[in-house]
Order: sequence, then structure tokens, then C-alpha cells
Amino acid sequence: MHIHTTASDGTWDPAQVVTAVCNAGIEFFAISDHDSVANVEETRRLADAAGLRFVSGVELNSTKDGHNYHILGYGIDTNNRPLLELCRHNQKLLEQKDDDSVQNLIDRGWPLSMEEFAQYSYDPHRGGWKALAYLQDKNLCGDVNDFFRRIFTAENNLGFPDFPSIGEVVKVIHDAGGIAICAHLASDFHGAGMQEYLPRLVDENLDGFECYHSGHSVENSRLLAHFCRRHKLYISGGSDCHGSFVPTRHLGVPKIRTEMLYLPWLQ
Repeated sequence: MHIHTTASDGTWDPAQVVTAVCNAGIEFFAISDHDSVANVEETRRLADAAGLRFVSGVELNSTKDGHNYHILGYGIDTNNRPLLELCRHNQKLLEQKDDDSVQNLIDRGWPLSMEEFAQYSYDPHRGGWKALAYLQDKNLCGDVNDFFRRIFTAENNLGFPDFPSIGEVVKVIHDAGGIAICAHLASDFHGAGMQEYLPRLVDENLDGFECYHSGHSVENSRLLAHFCRRHKLYISGGSDCHGSFVPTRHLGVPKIRTEMLYLPWLQ
């Protein structure tokens, strides 16, 4: 239920995703690209031809109290105008952050050029995003972990932009006919972890949580699933696979059976 493609920062195009899903023995899946639905309908067509069950998805950036949250939207109408406008809005914020990041590094003496960066392009099949690929090609950055550990840091005065609020994002997902699920709350992405951030989200109009994730411990997955069952919230899960871009995440890991989940399409 959580796979990324070349429409955001994954290395697989729709055909490669469907091939990988088949090879992994997965029968029901979604792609959920960051702030994009560009590859959803092509993936749906290929999934139907392969006899797979597929649901449309997206992963939207949001901000609350200065912290970045990823909200998964499932069962969405990919032609919904407000949804597409939100995707474009978030993409523009990220593109501006790429520009600001490179300029920030230039101001700190890094051997970079804004003129060169403006003309720079890269093959989306390598995964990632423009600033990361540019720095890698300049031999100034290693993998994605190096980028977030050494470059995209508070010390360099770099951080995520302020995205629309969780409430705004959830409303757009609901108006597009979907359900809104908070992604990977117990992963390292959230720093202080689930115990810190879950209480901050109880008043949001979320439909559920991604309880099973490649970055969750077994215990945290169990606790989050118990919380969802107790509060009658939807339970989702996925690998958050980006193809080869994030080599520590593998399709089908963690192994999720449909009875572990609570989603409208599985009942």
C-alpha cells in the first residue's frame, strides 16, 4: 500500500512496479507518490491486465506545529481539481526549496552555480530529487542518508518548507473521495517517535494510520494497530519501497496479510 515511482522519488516506472509486485507475490497494492498522481492511472491499467487488485493513492506533505507529516490518500479521484492543485502547490514548494538549498550552499562557499543548476536535468529512474542528484553529480554528496545527515540540516539552515495544514490536506483527500491515513508515524522520520507525535494528532480528522511500515518496530506496529482498533480507525501498511533509491526498503517487507489491515476495499 506504499510504493513510490518515478513520478516522485522512486526508481521504477509503472511497468517496473507491476513486474516487481508480481515477482514479490503481492496481490493487492497501491502506489503513493509524494504530491503526485501522475503514474496512478497507467499503473491501474497494467495492474488490471496482470489480474492484480489496485487502489489509487498519493502521499501528501503537510505541516503542523512546524513538523512535517505525510498523509496518505487512498481511493482518490485522480482527476479531482483541488487534489491536483494541492499536488502542484506542494511540488512548487519543494522545487523552491531545491533552489533555496543550492543557493544556501553557494552562500556557504560550496563550488556550485545557480545558472548551472537551473539548466540541470537528470533521469528520474535514478530516484531522488533535483538538488540531491545535482550534488551527487558534483561529487559533493553520497546517498540520500548522507544528504539528510550532512547537508539538509538545521546547521546549514535548511529544512522542509511549510506545507498546508493536516486539516487542509485531509479535507482535499475526503473531497476527492478518498480516506486519509497518517504515514509511518513510528519511524525515524518523525525523530521523537510515535509516543511524542500521536497525541498531537488525535484531534485531526484522520481516518487511520499506517501501522505496518518498514521503519516501524514490531512493538510499535502492534501498539499503533491496537490504538486504531480501539478508536475504530483504518489500519494500513506498506514497505515505502522506492525501488533501488532506498536500498534498505524492500517490496513486501514487512510481510502484511490482508487480515492485519482494516481498509474499506478489504472488508
